Parts: sequence; structure tokens; C-alpha cells
Amino acid sequence: MTNPLALLGGTPTVRHDGPHFTWPPLGDSARSAVLAQLECAVSIYDRSGVVEELENELREYHGMAHAVLTSSGTAALYSMYAACGIGPGDEVIAPAYTFFATVTPLLHLGVVPVLADCDTTGNLDPDEVIRRISPNTKALIVTHMWGLPADMPGLQAVADDHGLILLEDGSHAHGASINGQRAGTFGRAAAFSMNGPKPLSAGEGGFILTDDTEVYYRVLLHGQYNKRCRNEIPREHPLYRYAVTGTGLKHRIHPLAASLARDQLANLDGYLDGRDRVARYLRDQLSDLAGITVPYVPAGVRPSWYGLTLRYRADELGGLPIQRFYDALHAEGCREVDRPGSMCPLNLLPLFQQPEPLLPAYTDALAYGPGEFPQAEAVHATTLKLPVWHREEDMPLVDSYIEAFRKVSDRYRDL
Repeated sequence: MTNPLALLGGTPTVRHDGPHFTWPPLGDSARSAVLAQLECAVSIYDRSGVVEELENELREYHGMAHAVLTSSGTAALYSMYAACGIGPGDEVIAPAYTFFATVTPLLHLGVVPVLADCDTTGNLDPDEVIRRISPNTKALIVTHMWGLPADMPGLQAVADDHGLILLEDGSHAHGASINGQRAGTFGRAAAFSMNGPKPLSAGEGGFILTDDTEVYYRVLLHGQYNKRCRNEIPREHPLYRYAVTGTGLKHRIHPLAASLARDQLANLDGYLDGRDRVARYLRDQLSDLAGITVPYVPAGVRPSWYGLTLRYRADELGGLPIQRFYDALHAEGCREVDRPGSMCPLNLLPLFQQPEPLLPAYTDALAYGPGEFPQAEAVHATTLKLPVWHREEDMPLVDSYIEAFRKVSDRYRDL
């Protein structure tokens, strides 16, 4: 008799035609916005048009004094670090578990990134940060992993107690909040990505938020230059004489990307409400499943659910390896179940183990290795990620994924 598991010859549970998940949602309003911008301008050199409109809307949405659009989240991080005066000889404490672009811009500023381990959620652990502080520590950068906000009250307290600049990488967490305060508004500045799958998408793009006007001017000088700097930096400011050249870098967003992001921002809270409903349903339906631990969301916390990360518990399934469980889910048709790869502990990447072939200045200055961040490595090794759908019409597909999880978990002994 054929085993019911699809991996062993049975019939797949999920038989949905077409893509299982696409992002961003591209309706008539998004298409109209991009086409209208195409007729208007495909290059904007100052803070005008769609750039001004989107920056104003981002400022209002987050309640911040300044917003600057950039060509990518990496560019936003680079400009943010530079604008905060972080440079050679400084150390910045950063998550060991994050996307590498949270940290790589520091390497182009001559800064030594000091990695710190995460807590069980995958977010930066305040106690681990304290252990890494030295006389050279200047700043602390926090990532809100997969859209679940980090322990910002705890991290704020550490930064305040030790006189550190608190910075945020909000690239997973557009619209996420803690007790009503949005991610990206807790520190001196924050950088966001608007890369394709992010909760707020421009296709490609990013932005910086800050209430610090001096940081704002320096962000402009780092990657905007000429017209924008001449228009916005006061003539009497000591750095105005550099307005034409800035630092010579160009990090401006493309107007077509800005037009798409503006349409997406207008719908963001509705998308997040939908994601929250689906995430609650998934967590409820999977919470009693052997081998799976769903994420815990503290009271007052609203995630953006860039992804729903499930922790795999092999000990509850007779030691079944996670890869075998994953392969069984994919055989059942759950092609959107992911084992994140590039989002990994940075100490496992060659750039942070032996940077000198690419960055000779870091010879003998950076040499992380496997085993140094056990919590981050454990989280990475046991994470299965689901997308979080947002529409009512997605629910039959969501239910079929849940059924597939139950089927594989219930029949794990067959694997």
C-alpha cells in the first residue's frame, strides 16, 4: 500500500495552481502611479515631486522630523552610519544574526563590527550587548528580525546607561510597533530597505528616519549632493561649502520606485492588519503540533510579519532531521516553506571570518568563526519560515499548508 506522505509516493496535500505567494500587491492603483510618474519624470535631482511627497508621508507615518529616500536599504545604512559620525577606530555592536548588509557598510567606514548573540526570538539580546561593550564602543545597531520588534526598552536602557548611539535597521519591520511606538523611532536614526519582498516595497529602495537635524544634513551630504544639499542645508552651516560635491556618492532613489512605494505606503496598514489576522490563525493552528514551536508575541507588540518563523524541535519527532521534515513538506506542495540561507549568523560567512582578500584593511582585525554565537546558530539551524498572506481569498491555501504540516508531523515515523 502506498504511504500517504507525498515524499514516499502519496498524493501531495497542496495542489494550488499558480504562485503561492507574491509581493508586493500590484493592483490598478500601483500601475497607474508608476505610469503617471513615467510621464512626469524619471530623474529627480532635489527634494521635489514624488520624492518630496513620499518623504513627507514617511515622516508623518512614523512621526519623525526627517526622512531621506535612498536607492537601497544598504545605501540607507551606509549613509546613516556615516551621518552619525561613526568611523575608523570605533566599534559598533551589531547582531550576530541578521542580514549581512546590516553590518557590511561599517566595513567601508573603517569601523570594527562587534557581533553579539541573540535571544530565543532571534533578536539582539541586551545582556549579550552589555558583555561586548568596550571603551571603543560608539554605537549599537538593532535589527527587528522577520518583523518581530526587538526588546527596545531593554536595548534603549543599555544604550542610555553606557552613552551609546542607538540605531535601528527596520528593514523587516515597516509598521511594526511596541505599545504604539513604531519600529524605527527609538534611536538617533533608523534605516529601512524597500527591496521587493519587504512589507513596504519599492521594488528597490530604502530610506532613513531621524529627528536629528545635524544627522539629516550629513545624510544628504553623504549620498544626495548638489541641488538637494544646496536647497536644504543652510548657507551659514559649516558644511554648506561641501554642498555641491557632498562625499561624491549618489544614493538617490529612482522616481518610479518612489511612486510604487507611495502607493504601497497608502495601503500598508491594511496589509499589516491582514497579515496579523493570518499570522494569528497560523500560530493558533500550529501551536499544538509536535515538532513545531510558533513565535511568541508579547502584549503590546505588533509585528509586521515579514516572515513567520517556526522553530523545529527534532526531539519531539524522534530526532528526525530538519532537512528531512523540510523535504517532506515540499513534497506535499508547500513550496513557500523556506530554510533561510543568506539570513544567517554572520560568523558563518567568509567575509566575517577572513575579510582581508576583499578588505585588506581588516587583516588581523576581524576573524569570527563557527561556534562563537551558539544561540544565533541554534536559531538559524532550526528555523522554518512561512510567508504571511494577507487576503481572505488566501485562506484555502493557508489551510492546505496547515494540513500538510499536520500530515508530516503526524507521520514522522514513516520518514
